Amino acid sequence: MTVNDTMHIGELAERTGLSLRTIRHYEEVGLLAPAMRTEGGFRLYAEADEERLLLIRRMKPLGYTLEEMRELLRVIDALAAEPRDAAMRARLGDIRDEAVLRRDRLRRQLEAADEFVERLTER
Repeated sequence: MTVNDTMHIGELAERTGLSLRTIRHYEEVGLLAPAMRTEGGFRLYAEADEERLLLIRRMKPLGYTLEEMRELLRVIDALAAEPRDAAMRARLGDIRDEAVLRRDRLRRQLEAADEFVERLTER
């Protein structure tokens, strides 16, 4: 990877819709690490880092904790290194099943909110 294949934190923030503060926080808690740093110490990120942040961002509405996010990222990283790891595949399946349950719960909450707004509109 070269510097030309990377982006600074501001571009990463713009591309992911996350704030600089949020990206730095995710680094502090171990969810993200810059792909590299410049000689001056500036963080440089790769497209894989952008994909990782977008995955994290998608988990937020489903109420995942930082620890749960960390676990999913650990599983994904393990599968990237060893795609046929049966234990990690099974764990990913469990995480997916939980995500479906959370999505369905969120969908029911949204339906209730829509009903609430509709009733207010009728008054």
